[in-house]
Amino acid sequence: MGLVIAALVLWGAGWMMNMAIAASPRRTTLAARVAVPVIFGITVLVMWELLVRGLGVSPIILPAPSAIAGAFAEQTHTLWLDFRQTVLKGALSGFFIGCAAAFAAALAIDRVPFLQRGLLPIGNFVAALPIIGVAPIMVGWFGFDWESKAAVVVVMVFFPMLINTVQGLADTTAMQRDLMKTYSAGYWQSLFKLRLPAALPFIFNGLKISTTLALIGAIVAEYFGSPTHGMGFRISTEVGRLGLDMVWAEITAAAIAGTCFYGVVALIERGLTFWHPSQRSG
Repeated sequence: MGLVIAALVLWGAGWMMNMAIAASPRRTTLAARVAVPVIFGITVLVMWELLVRGLGVSPIILPAPSAIAGAFAEQTHTLWLDFRQTVLKGALSGFFIGCAAAFAAALAIDRVPFLQRGLLPIGNFVAALPIIGVAPIMVGWFGFDWESKAAVVVVMVFFPMLINTVQGLADTTAMQRDLMKTYSAGYWQSLFKLRLPAALPFIFNGLKISTTLALIGAIVAEYFGSPTHGMGFRISTEVGRLGLDMVWAEITAAAIAGTCFYGVVALIERGLTFWHPSQRSG
């Protein structure tokens, strides 16, 4: 009963802080903005724990947060090995390769209009391919190690990055382009001094979308072939053993990794696009 009251008090405090932020967003401190989602998350975990224990839910169906935290603490070494295999090797390598390739393709499309009519439809076709169909093919081509997972990630992140970059490079006004012409600026001067800076918000939008796709792609690809470690491999194995606490521990680790990855990209975006209206709010 005490935990229920504490959870309700936390929920009420979070609600009041959220209303205060909505009333005067410019005068709200960063600590207050962070406190609201933290309070909300703690309340959800407390309610989850109470419901599981109070209703006697089997841990095979839904383990309690305390059981998940226990598995996380006990299996830290295993979680680190899985994180290194899936995130550091598969997801990150595929993310950088795919985004770099998409950026280069966007520059080529921007330079040669013929490629826009040829490459964009192909990119759209590749983006429509189901991951459960692509992953087994990539495993057959590149083997069971991280290379095949990186290849799946490349396929997943290529098109969102390509489309956002192409759209960003086109996001300049006729007056801005005419001004560059009056300065006798060539294509590359106009690209680096006007069009690429203007395209940065679009490019970072593609990068942020790709952060989540990269992690999802790497994890799902491991279901179709992996060494004896990796997040997708561990989830698949533990589900078969009914070790749901470890499954949720892996999900938690993946969520933390994805949030940090997205946050790093968002921080870089904030530093490079401070001039954009989207970065001036609050």
